[in-house]
Amino acid sequence: MQAKRNMDNSALYYMTVYRLSNACLKETEDMIAEEMPVALVYNGISHVVLMATPQNLAELALGFSLSEGILAQAGELYDVEVRTSAKGAEVHMEIAAARFAALKERRRNMSGRTGCGLCGIDSLAAVMPDIAPVRRTGKTDADQIDRVLQQFDDFQPLRKQTGALHAAAWVEEGEIRQTFEDVGRHNALDKLLGHLAKNNIDRAQGWVLVSSRASYEMVAKAAKLGIGCLVAVSAPTAMAIRLADAANLTLIGFARAGRQTVYTHAEFLNTKSSSYANI
Repeated sequence: MQAKRNMDNSALYYMTVYRLSNACLKETEDMIAEEMPVALVYNGISHVVLMATPQNLAELALGFSLSEGILAQAGELYDVEVRTSAKGAEVHMEIAAARFAALKERRRNMSGRTGCGLCGIDSLAAVMPDIAPVRRTGKTDADQIDRVLQQFDDFQPLRKQTGALHAAAWVEEGEIRQTFEDVGRHNALDKLLGHLAKNNIDRAQGWVLVSSRASYEMVAKAAKLGIGCLVAVSAPTAMAIRLADAANLTLIGFARAGRQTVYTHAEFLNTKSSSYANI
């Protein structure tokens, strides 16, 4: 069964498969989630290679750069160009000289990086990121969370077609405004964060919903860009909860319409009734 790779950076990959049912085979065409290596190149130097869905790569690069602390603000990215080949994609970025100098110094302590999120960190003290508490200017309506969760599946077309992608959505006033999908949950979130920064969207006016679990990296990325509320369909980790608490971020997990678990800062939720104490 030979798959057909799309050279136009489509997120879908078509191939002939055989459905097996009651010991009988039936030939059909299936849609598979595309995945390709994406190199992020800063001022001519390749820094990291991510495995990602080949869509919205400029947003991915900006979101990654901000959430990983390579850039402090979107204006420090002067130019971005996506170059593709049969081997994958390279996202070439021109960044401010001071940020590039800091990146080169950082690279001297890094031997590699993978999706684990910890490769290249040179001490235990560096594991927990130093993130300023998020400034909160309002509350999140609990009934809006219910409504958005009912809509979420309709905003994940690639997952519906392939079953293999994660999604990150930006929510304002009880409506999903933008959703990004990727095979990597970190990538999906970085694409969304890049979109918010690129378009100068006020992060205090909404919140983020992700289709995955909430690891400490996901909380760190959200908090670094001033996101006050992160809602995850699956569970958080204990480290994520500790970081969210310190960052003044409301962390909600096991999110289903009509039922969620609030782990931190429930005081920033508008609810019909409240039973929490000592928060």
